[in-house]
Amino acid sequence: MTPAARLSAAIEVLGTIVTDRRPASDVLKEWGRAHRFAGSGDRAALSSLVYDVLRRRASAAFLMGDDSARALLLGVLKLGRGMDVATIAQLCDGGRFSPAPLSEDETVRLTSGTLDGAPAHVAGDYPEWIDASLAAVFGDERAEEGAALAERAPLDLRVNTLKADMAKATEELAHLHTSPGRWSPLALRIELETDGKAPALTSEPAYIKGQVEIQDEGSQIAAILAAPPRGGQVLDLCAGGGGKTLEFAALMDKAGQLYAYDDDIRRLAPIHERVQRAGAHNVQIRSPRGRTDVLEDLEGRMDLVLVDAPCTGTGTWRRNPDAKWRIRPGALAERVKDQTAILDTATRYVKPGGRLAYVTCSLLDEENGAQIRAFLTRHPDFKVIPPAETVLALGERGIMLRQAALTSAEGILLTPRRTFTDGFFVSIMVRAA
Repeated sequence: MTPAARLSAAIEVLGTIVTDRRPASDVLKEWGRAHRFAGSGDRAALSSLVYDVLRRRASAAFLMGDDSARALLLGVLKLGRGMDVATIAQLCDGGRFSPAPLSEDETVRLTSGTLDGAPAHVAGDYPEWIDASLAAVFGDERAEEGAALAERAPLDLRVNTLKADMAKATEELAHLHTSPGRWSPLALRIELETDGKAPALTSEPAYIKGQVEIQDEGSQIAAILAAPPRGGQVLDLCAGGGGKTLEFAALMDKAGQLYAYDDDIRRLAPIHERVQRAGAHNVQIRSPRGRTDVLEDLEGRMDLVLVDAPCTGTGTWRRNPDAKWRIRPGALAERVKDQTAILDTATRYVKPGGRLAYVTCSLLDEENGAQIRAFLTRHPDFKVIPPAETVLALGERGIMLRQAALTSAEGILLTPRRTFTDGFFVSIMVRAA
């Protein structure tokens, strides 16, 4: 496919996404099945175009004065890809498989249009209904925080110290031009190509042998700050696919016992193969079984319970830009309700003097600080460990992290703009002895 033909295909796909309100991944798969002549490079380029538009949907519509699929794509070619009007016009020449030529209005907007005067939710490319929640956290900087969430995310890896060290993993992946993480001593970062295409990491020998795992540096930091005790008893209550469980196993150096549970057996399914590949022999997976309480024997015994809570995922919009336009206010209320229930359940397992780590990939106070404040009211035998102490789990890097991140009485907030990671909130609480 020519570059111009890829633009036409992107307009077609975006039209379906916008009109039918369907997930971008589903529409892209459907397009690929219907256009089998398109090679892997074409499909990757098309996907990159579509997701770039979803990242900047609001600002592109503002620039072009139109929210049609064509207008959104043209706006992103300027805003997201830095193309000038002459380059865009050359691609849109009306030829076979090419988009129609630029109209006079499109030419004017692509030549002299700006985002001057755009409201915060437009400049920050997020839904208007969420503006008040972001303003409560970031104030006048919310547009800048939103804009950082509209950038592409890099590919972060975690070195599995049960199988390799940083030097060995870096050598194994030298051809991918990795760089060390800014905060996590376990992180390697791969900056993606211009078209956003990621390397086939799961085919790499280092991945197959369990030397590295795909995990955002912010997620790695959250697990380190939770500080699972070597030789202790630890429960990952919302383990999902097991990312933080595996990191805990490495941080504990296989000493002690680590329990992984999730109330959705489908989310838990990938953990079994991942545990084997990582060599995490101290992990015991507890799968839900009907009405049987598979965690009953853990009550009051845990040195650490991790609640990696289900949330709106606002901190991960760089990786899933489709989600920010599909989320609705009702979803926030449902997530807050779920988090409250899970936190209350978690207290059953924390022993006196034990710790409860609450983590979300959200930037919203409703899911973060407010959730913790309400929890402390319900459970006065818990108190927050101040972030100034929590960050010391990272040593000197922790001191620098505290200066970069946004801290509060309830915890620490990482954001792409401040810490160059996905957005994560981390609160560590301790139960009275």
